[in-house]
Amino acid sequence: MTTLTGKVALVTGAGRGIGKAIAVLLAESGCRVVLTARSRDQVEEVESAIRSKGGAARSVPADLTRDDEIGRLVDSTREQWGGVDILINNAGWGKRAPVVRAKIDDWDRTLRVNLRAPMVLAHLLVPHMISKGEGAVINIGSISGKSGEANGSAYSASKFGLIGFTQSLYEEVREYGIKVAVVLPGFVDTPLIPANRQLDRNKMIRAEDIARTVHFVLTSADTCCPVEITVRPQKSPYR
Repeated sequence: MTTLTGKVALVTGAGRGIGKAIAVLLAESGCRVVLTARSRDQVEEVESAIRSKGGAARSVPADLTRDDEIGRLVDSTREQWGGVDILINNAGWGKRAPVVRAKIDDWDRTLRVNLRAPMVLAHLLVPHMISKGEGAVINIGSISGKSGEANGSAYSASKFGLIGFTQSLYEEVREYGIKVAVVLPGFVDTPLIPANRQLDRNKMIRAEDIARTVHFVLTSADTCCPVEITVRPQKSPYR
């Protein structure tokens, strides 16, 4: 993309943490940003913050485990601003539990939010990008998608799958000028990581660091695509 000004960006999980940071930076870069998350209060607060600084934003609360709500999100965006130029799949969910004691419903929700929703959104939104000959799909994964760990089976499986989906989609749409990438953060200081005496939060990645990584992908030269980027804390956050 030669410029982000005027582009329509849809950011999932935009009510806080990484999603909020990405949405704010894209708005500052000239994008019209659609904010979605389950919490209406959170996305409306982010919308107000962006608008107060002269940015263009609208909030559309949605539960990404429900196809009807995904469809409503897409339809609402098209009615307001036309097709989406930039899709940021950031929403994530997961409960830690050993395989033998985990709840199947929790597994289903993890896979639907972390893997299925990005696939469905890409299915619905990429055709517009193809017709324009440009666009971007950036998935926010995790280093858990590179190495499994005890008590995180469904989460790791979803993030492993997200890497595979990213690679496949890239191969399918690269010739249309569409960038497809997955960003794999390590420990990020967000509300998703609860207080833990073993972790020094001052040494963790900031949400804004991941936002700048996303911006780097979007503004990279047309001759290349950073398909996979791992972002790790410079210093170990373990005490």
